[in-house]
Amino acid sequence: MTSGSGAGPGRSGGRGRERDVTGFPGGGTRRWFGRGEGQRAEAQAAKDAAAAAFYELDTAQRDLRISIETIIAVDDSPAGRKAVADFDALGRRIDEVSHAYITAVDAHDLDRDDLDSATAARARAELVRAREELERTKAELRRFEEGLGPLLRRAEGQLARLAPAVERARQALLAASNALDAVRASGLKADGLASRLAALAPELTKLNQGAAQHGVQDTIRRADDVLRRAEALRLEADRLPERAAETDRRLVSLRTRAEAITTRASGVDPVLSELRRRYSLACWQDLQPVPEQAARDVALAREKLKEAQTARDEQRWPDATALLSTVRALLNTTDEAVSAAGDRLRRLDQVSFDPQQEIERTRFAIRDAQRLAMAGRSTPDPRHAQPLDAAVDRVDRAVTALEGRHPDWWQFLAEMESVRQAVAAVVQVIREERGSGSGAH
Repeated sequence: MTSGSGAGPGRSGGRGRERDVTGFPGGGTRRWFGRGEGQRAEAQAAKDAAAAAFYELDTAQRDLRISIETIIAVDDSPAGRKAVADFDALGRRIDEVSHAYITAVDAHDLDRDDLDSATAARARAELVRAREELERTKAELRRFEEGLGPLLRRAEGQLARLAPAVERARQALLAASNALDAVRASGLKADGLASRLAALAPELTKLNQGAAQHGVQDTIRRADDVLRRAEALRLEADRLPERAAETDRRLVSLRTRAEAITTRASGVDPVLSELRRRYSLACWQDLQPVPEQAARDVALAREKLKEAQTARDEQRWPDATALLSTVRALLNTTDEAVSAAGDRLRRLDQVSFDPQQEIERTRFAIRDAQRLAMAGRSTPDPRHAQPLDAAVDRVDRAVTALEGRHPDWWQFLAEMESVRQAVAAVVQVIREERGSGSGAH
C-alpha cells in the first residue's frame, strides 16, 4: 500500500483558534480569527486521523503478509490456496480505500492562506469518509487474520520441524559414513553399502540448498527419507561383522553335516538289503532310489557350498545367504530320505513281531470316539456313528489281510494311521458342534 503526497503523520492541525502567518510584503504579520480558522483546524484533525488509520492499515497488511507468506511456503492444500486468493482480494480492497484516502488528501491544501470555510468543511467530510473506510477495511483485515489461525499454526508447526529434520538427516548420514569406515577398517569391503551411501549425496545437496529452493514440505519429506535410509545403512554396517562371522559358522556347520549325511547314506544299502530279504516288495520299493538320490543331493550341496564360499570371499552377502539356504534345504531332504530307510525297517520289525499293539492303539481311538458320540444321548447321531462304524470295518479288514503268506506290513501301518486320522476328524466335529450348541439330542 502506498501513500500520496498529502499522506502521513506530522502535520498538526490542532493549533488553536489563532494562527500566525509570516512572509507577507513588508514583513508584517496577519492574524486570522473566526469560524474559518475553526473549520481549517477540524479538517486538519480529520486529515491527521485519516493518516493514522492509513498507517495502521498499512502496518496490519504488512504483518498479515508475513503470515500469508508462511502459509504459501508450507501449505498447498485447497484451504491454503483459498487463503492466499482471499488475501489477494482483500489487498485489492485495501488499494481502493488507500487510493480514495490519498485522493482526498491531495485534493485539499489545508495550509492555503485563502482556504474558505466551505472548502475546509468539504475536505473534513471527505477525510472523515476516507478514515472510516480505512478503519472498516482494517476490521475486515483483522477478521480475516483471525480466520487464518489454524492454517497459520499448522504452517508454523511445519516450519518448526524443518531445521531439526534437516539436522537429524545430516547426523544420520554422518553416523552411516562413520559406521562404513569402521567396517572397512576391519577388512570388509562393504561395496554395496558404499554405493547406497554415495546415492544419498545428491539428496544431501538438496537439503543444503534449503527450503527456499525446494519448498518446506518437500524438504521435510526429503530429510525424513534421508534419515530413514541412512539409519538403515548404519544398522547394516554395524551388523556386517556379525553377519560375516555367522556366514563363516554356517559354512563350517553345513560342511560337517554334509559329511555326516554322506556317512549315514552309506548305511542305506544294507538296510534296503535287509528289507528286501524279510519283507514284500510293497514294503520297500519306494525306498530303492534313496542311495542314488542321496549321493546326487550331497554332491549338489557340496557344489553350492563352494559357490557360497566364493560369494563370502567376495563379500556378496545376499548371494552367500541364498546359497547356504539352498544347501540346508538339500541336506534336510537327504537327511529325511536316509532316515526313512532305517525308520521303515524299525517300524516293520516292530509291527511284524507284535501287530496287536498297533491294532489295540487304533481300536482304543475308535472306542474313545464312540463314548464321546454317545455322551448325553440314548442313540448316536448317524453323522457320527456311520464313519465310526466304517472305521471298525476297516480295522477288521486290515487284520484279516495279515493272514496271508507275505503280508504287506507297510500297508497295514498306513491303514491304521489313516483310520486314526478319520476317527480324530469325527471327534473334532463332535466337539465343535457341542461347543457351538448345535448338536442334536
